[in-house]
Amino acid sequence: MVQQEHKIRLAILGATGNVGRKFLEILEQRNFPISSLKLLASEKSVGKMVQFQGKEYKVELATKNSFKDVDIVLASAGASVSKELAPHAVKAGAVIIDNSSAFRMEQNVPLVVAGVNDHVLKKHKGIIANPNCTTAQLVVPLKALHKLAGLKRVIVSTYQSVSGAGKSAMDELTEQSKNHLSENNYSFKAINRKFAFNVIPHIDTFLEDGYTKEEAKVINESRKILELPDLSITCTAVRVPVYIGHSESVNVELNHPATKEQILKAFKGFPDLEVFDEPSESKYPMAIDIAGTDPVYIGRIREDKSNPNTFNMWIVADNLRIGAALNAVRIAEELLKQNLLKISVV
Repeated sequence: MVQQEHKIRLAILGATGNVGRKFLEILEQRNFPISSLKLLASEKSVGKMVQFQGKEYKVELATKNSFKDVDIVLASAGASVSKELAPHAVKAGAVIIDNSSAFRMEQNVPLVVAGVNDHVLKKHKGIIANPNCTTAQLVVPLKALHKLAGLKRVIVSTYQSVSGAGKSAMDELTEQSKNHLSENNYSFKAINRKFAFNVIPHIDTFLEDGYTKEEAKVINESRKILELPDLSITCTAVRVPVYIGHSESVNVELNHPATKEQILKAFKGFPDLEVFDEPSESKYPMAIDIAGTDPVYIGRIREDKSNPNTFNMWIVADNLRIGAALNAVRIAEELLKQNLLKISVV
């Protein structure tokens, strides 16, 4: 957490959504230095009152003129809104940390996971992208492994909670579960399949090559964050009936030999990564246990005996925190630490 003498004029774009509310929670928990706060959202949320640090704030309509006298914007309002409003925020002198997919793959926009590639923040031109929540937790242990022995190939299978699809999906999971258990009919709206008591190998839309957009995000964003454009990586993204917490089964082939002991040491020495791996006691990370916590958890670490220099592992994290709001706040803290609020001209 940063402790700065000066305070920041902050705006939250998408303040009433899942991630927007989590922004406020984490800012308060980490005592982020704020001098003024604007809560911005769409018309349906205008006028709502939101409490923060013992004060009440009224939600305002987000427009191109909302960013005067703002230093940092934390945004989670969707790609179309970010594309429309981010340039106006930058023109007004703010730095926007955007949680949508709008700018992630743009060459001149840093795509950042705090603690993994903070050095690229120096190149920002007013917009910084927060990666997909699935990517954010994946690249933490991958970075540790790359530093240890290099990455040759990565195979990822995800088990993603419904909170990744928004609060409406979480509410729908509750309703579907009740109706299923009482043998009533139930509808689906937030996700295009009935997902209570089900597993769906489909997140986001399908592309021509058979991958989904979600899977493509994991592949392309991981390469960008790790600065490994030719990394062999593939992904299958799956929705599971869990409220909060994404899980990933990951198989990693290393460039150079490493032992499990060396890998454990590398993980234990890496920031924001917690090893929870005691198979003799059936201890491993689970989504139900880690919701509301900050680290990326890793367990079930074992050698893949079918292929040399290859290991299997199980990665779990709170997708609303490390995968979204917490990472954005940590990026803001790093901007203060590195004195990077003035827009770079590099």
